[in-house]
Amino acid sequence: MAKVAFLLAGGFEDSEMVNPYEAIKEAGHEAVIVGLEKGIDCPGKQGTVSYTADIGASEANASEFDGVVIPGGGAPEALRVNEDVVRFVKELNDQGKLISGICHGPQVMISADVLKGKEATSYIGIRDDVKLAGAIYKDEEVVVGDNIVTSRTPVDEPAFIREILAKLS
Repeated sequence: MAKVAFLLAGGFEDSEMVNPYEAIKEAGHEAVIVGLEKGIDCPGKQGTVSYTADIGASEANASEFDGVVIPGGGAPEALRVNEDVVRFVKELNDQGKLISGICHGPQVMISADVLKGKEATSYIGIRDDVKLAGAIYKDEEVVVGDNIVTSRTPVDEPAFIREILAKLS
């Protein structure tokens, strides 16, 4: 089974973390919460859930993971400015592993410079940023571009989860 990192900081969109996280665990995969620091509390922006980081980004070794999920909300803005987060996502991409993000999640992909020439989507508010990062933007519920899986909003979660699970199997 796969080992999947969930990149998390406070202010993530609750359902965009909860639903993929539970689906991946239910499918028998290992889910590891990677935060800015080990043990840090990461509350959702809706206040319905909170998670504790299993490891810090500085401890995250891409060779030990099969992929990453980046929930949206406000968390990606805090994650994308962390050098260890960016390094981790770049290394996963260099190894051809799954990089998935929903809503604002692709902001981390932009900072890691992994979208050039790949098909992607995002929350409409960062659409132009995704395009400027070199992605071929598509306004669809889920877009799979090589090792990249992206979706727009919580409404798209079922398709997002379906494609993540397909990539992991």
